[in-house]
Amino acid sequence: MSGGEGAQDVCGREPGKVAVVAVGGGLAVVAAPVVLSAVGFTATGITASSLAAKMMSVTAIANGGGVPAGSLVATLQSVGRYPGGCCGGRGGRVGESHPCRWG
Repeated sequence: MSGGEGAQDVCGREPGKVAVVAVGGGLAVVAAPVVLSAVGFTATGITASSLAAKMMSVTAIANGGGVPAGSLVATLQSVGRYPGGCCGGRGGRVGESHPCRWG
């Protein structure tokens, strides 16, 4: 097929749609740390009087006084702490102790 409108590659995908999905995915990855910080999940912990603090309070009350490991609040707190990702991202400064460094 030539490169006309509605053209598909050998896998049956339309290149324009693939590009839109790739750009959308990239924007989501970039926007996630900004959104998490805005609701209170920051690199220094949960911000007082924020939506994150309210979520943490509700979760702790529902679980007898603590936030369980692996809960939504715990996961978002971890992502907020290392916004660039754990390994291979820009989470942390040079020389900073990092949970993904081995050895």
